[in-house]
Amino acid sequence: MNSSLSTLLSKGEELWKTTPGIGIDLGTTYSCVGVWQHGRVEIIANELGNRTTPSWVAFTQSRRLIGEAAKNQAAMNSANTIFDAKRLIGRKFDEPTVQNDMKLWPFKVIDINDNNPAFVVTYKDEEKQFSPEEISSMILAKMKETAETYLGKQVKDAVVTVPAYFNDAQRQATKDAGVIAGLNVLRIINEPTAAAIAYGLDKKLTEYSDRSTKNILVFDLGGGTFDVSIVSIRKDAFEVKAVSGDTHLGGGDFDTRLVANFVAEFERKHNKKLGDNPRALGRLRAACERAKRNLSSQTDASIEIDCLIDGIDFCSTITRARFENFNIDLFEKCLEPVEDCLKAAKMRKTDVHDIVLVGGSTRIPKIQQLLQDYFDGKELCRSINADEAVAYGAASHAAILAGVGDQKDTVLVDVTPLSLGIGVYNKSLRVVIPRNTTIPAKMFCGIQTAIDNQVTVNFPVYEGERFIAKDNNFLGKFELNNIPPQPKREAKFDVWFEIDADGILTVSATLRGSNNKNQITITEHSGRLTKDEIDRMVAESEMYKTHDEEYKRVVNAKNTLESYIEEIRKMMRRCNDMIDEKDMRLITEVTQQTVGWLDWNHLCDDATIFDQKKDELERVCGGFLRKMHACVENKGNKSNVLELNDVD
Repeated sequence: MNSSLSTLLSKGEELWKTTPGIGIDLGTTYSCVGVWQHGRVEIIANELGNRTTPSWVAFTQSRRLIGEAAKNQAAMNSANTIFDAKRLIGRKFDEPTVQNDMKLWPFKVIDINDNNPAFVVTYKDEEKQFSPEEISSMILAKMKETAETYLGKQVKDAVVTVPAYFNDAQRQATKDAGVIAGLNVLRIINEPTAAAIAYGLDKKLTEYSDRSTKNILVFDLGGGTFDVSIVSIRKDAFEVKAVSGDTHLGGGDFDTRLVANFVAEFERKHNKKLGDNPRALGRLRAACERAKRNLSSQTDASIEIDCLIDGIDFCSTITRARFENFNIDLFEKCLEPVEDCLKAAKMRKTDVHDIVLVGGSTRIPKIQQLLQDYFDGKELCRSINADEAVAYGAASHAAILAGVGDQKDTVLVDVTPLSLGIGVYNKSLRVVIPRNTTIPAKMFCGIQTAIDNQVTVNFPVYEGERFIAKDNNFLGKFELNNIPPQPKREAKFDVWFEIDADGILTVSATLRGSNNKNQITITEHSGRLTKDEIDRMVAESEMYKTHDEEYKRVVNAKNTLESYIEEIRKMMRRCNDMIDEKDMRLITEVTQQTVGWLDWNHLCDDATIFDQKKDELERVCGGFLRKMHACVENKGNKSNVLELNDVD
C-alpha cells in the first residue's frame, strides 16, 4: 500500500513538473492566454468569462485595475487609464510615431532616463511614473493570474509573442516585462509564426507526408501592429521563409481617423473646442471603436454619446463607404509588406497555398477585398479564430519546449526580421546577418584597421536596411584595446554575430593571431532598462500585488459585514413573531447603527476595521442568529416567544 502510494505521488510530482508553460499573446488592444491540457490547447477565459482581456491598466485613489475593469472606468478616469503601451515599448521618446501618438492619448507621457518614454499617473494621491515595460508587465501578470486561477497552481514558464517586425530593443523590452511580471520567458516568438502553428495543428499536421509542403501567408493585422509572414509547413516542421510588416499600423489607427472626423463634425456643429478635453476624447474614441467593429458586419453605424462636453449630446452616423474612404491609404499600405514578403521568400503569388487571417482588424471587409484581389481572387482562410490563434500557437510551442503533447517533436524554424551588422570606417553598414536569415544563426566577417598605428577599434552594432550605419537602429557597441601599432589594414579582426532562438544577439571580435578578444550581448538597447532597474521594478511589482491583495481583503471584509447585516434582517423578517418586542428594537437599533456607519465609512481601506465592526455586531446578534437558525431547521413552535436573554 505504501509502495503504491509512493508510486502515485511520484507520478503526480512528475506530471506537475512536465506541465507545460503558458502561451501569452501580449496584444496592443487585447491580450489572450492559453495552455496545453488534455491533449489540446485551452484558451483560458478571464474572471468575466471573456477569452480576450483588454490591455488596459488604470490607477485610482484606492487601487490598480487591469483588463476589463480598467477599460470600463476609462471615461471617468481617462488621465490615469493607460492603453497602447505596446506602441511605446522599446521606443525612444523623440521618435515621430511616439510624438504623434501622444497628441491623441488622454494620459501624459514624459521623457525620462536618456530619451525613454514613461507614463505619468496619479495613484493614491501620489504622482507615479511607469515605463512601458512596467505597464506591459502588469498585463502579463494579469494573464499569469488568469492561468493560475484556471489551473489551480502556480505558473512560472511562458512563451510570449511579439510582432514579427519588432526590433531587438522591442523584443528585449518585452522579455524584461516578462521578468518584472515574475515569468520565466522560455521563448519570444513572432505572432504570425504562432498563428501558423495554430493553423498547422488545425489542419492536422501529422497527416502530411514527409515530402508534402504547404506554403501559407499569415496576414496579421491587430489593434496596433501589422505583420506578414510566409511559412512553409511540412510534417513536424514549421519553417519561416520571410517576414515583413509595420510595428505602427493597426485598428487603433483606423479609430484615430474616425475620431478626427467626428471631432471636426462636433466643432463645426456646436462651435465648441473638443480636442483639448481628454475625457471627452476618450469617450468618443470608445464609441468610434464600437462603430468600427459594427461596420465589419453592417453597412452603417451610429455614434450616440450623452453629454459629450458642456452638456451637449452628440449623435451622428458613419457608413462603411465613408469609413473605407477615410482609411483607404492605410488599407492599401497593408499590401506593401505582402509584396516585400513574397520577394524576400522568392515566391510568386501562385506559390502561396493558403492565406490565413489573424487579428481583429482582418474582419474589415475592404481589407479582405484588397487582399483577395491582390491574390487574383484566391479564397482567404478563416478557419482559425482571428483573436485566439496567436495565443493558441504560443501555448502549443510552450508544450513543444516542455516535450509534451502530440507535437512534441515539431521543429520551429524562424528568421531574423532585420539585417544585423557593424558600422565601419566609411560610415556604411557592413551587414553580417542578412534579413530573413534562419535563426538560430552564427555568421562572421573579417575587417581591418582603417588608419595607421591604430591601438583601439570600436565595433558599433546596428540593425536595419539602410546603407548609412547611423540611419539604422543602434543596438550597442564595444571595443578592442591594446592593439599593437601597425600600418593600416595590417591588423585584421574576425567579427562573429550569433543570434539565438529568442532573437537575442551576441557579437564578438578577435584580433587574428592573438588572444585579444571582446564581445557584447545585446541584452538591452542603449538607454533601456538596466538589471538594477529591472530588479527595482520586480520589487515594485510585488508591492503593487500586495496593494491589490490588501484591497481584495478590504472588499471581502466589507462584503462579509454587509452579508451579515442582511442575514440578520432576513431572520428578523422570517421570525418576527418569535422575538420579544424589546429585543427586536435592540437588534434593529444595533443593525441600523452599523448600516449608518457603513454609509459614512464605505471608502475605508482598512480591512481590520470592518472585521471589528462585524465582531461587535456578532456579540450582540450572534446568539440570536444561532437560535433562529435552530428554530427554522426544527420548524420551531411559534407560540414560544424568544427573548434575547435566552440566546446570549
